[in-house]
Amino acid sequence: MQIDGSPYGVVTGRDGALWFTLVQQGRIGRVVPGGEPTFFQLDPPDGQPTVITTGHDGALWFTEHAGGRIGRIGVDGTVRAFDVASPYGIVAGPDGAMWFTQLQEDRIGRIDPAGRMSFVALPTEKAMPSAIAAGPDGLLWFTLNQGNAIGSVTVAGEVTLHPLPTGAAAPVGICAGPDRAMWFVEIGAGQIGRIDGAGTITEHPLPDRAARPHAIVAGPDDALWFTEWGAGRLGRITTDGTVTEYPLPGAEPHGLTVGPDGRIWVAMESGALVAAEA
Repeated sequence: MQIDGSPYGVVTGRDGALWFTLVQQGRIGRVVPGGEPTFFQLDPPDGQPTVITTGHDGALWFTEHAGGRIGRIGVDGTVRAFDVASPYGIVAGPDGAMWFTQLQEDRIGRIDPAGRMSFVALPTEKAMPSAIAAGPDGLLWFTLNQGNAIGSVTVAGEVTLHPLPTGAAAPVGICAGPDRAMWFVEIGAGQIGRIDGAGTITEHPLPDRAARPHAIVAGPDDALWFTEWGAGRLGRITTDGTVTEYPLPGAEPHGLTVGPDGRIWVAMESGALVAAEA
């Protein structure tokens, strides 16, 4: 599906549509597979919307890293914005609030439905917290791209960090797997990682270590699917570490999601949403 713009993040909303960010155009898009997309212009348009996710309230929540805002868009297109420095990853937490990372602030943030925010400082500097995901254990798990670690935080604000075995691995995407572990991608090392509740880390090298994996999601087939930003491919890894790769049309695949049709949908910054059978 060709898109007039640069899709970066994508998620399936509760309304059965794909919602996506257009990072260079400052817009949010919505499309039902097989239909025509609708676009919602953000004001101001220079915030570079990146990650988007579904909230507890059925709305879509997204981050504008360059603009310093967290946005909320209802399925009717109504947008609210909340000022906060350098947000990137965002996810619905187990406490009814949205949790997010701040790339340049070394903090994890929390925003409730009324827009009230609180923050948890990380015990490290210049670590660049990136993606964040809710775990099956009630924790929020996140990647430290420059801190070379995986972190977790309780809803009470208690932080635990787990250094990665591989140096300069630069983890980005993270998600909960079908095996009750968290799975993540190492864009700097060309590996897929797994961390269990005890903090044990396993790393799976990709066939192409220069593929630069970026985002990861659990598929409906009990496998993990990930984008290879540097190689323009979609990858699949089973929980026992078997990797399969598929070429994608276009370039710069970023976010991905399980679509309302059960397929894996990938946001291609070169101007498309691409679907693959899971």
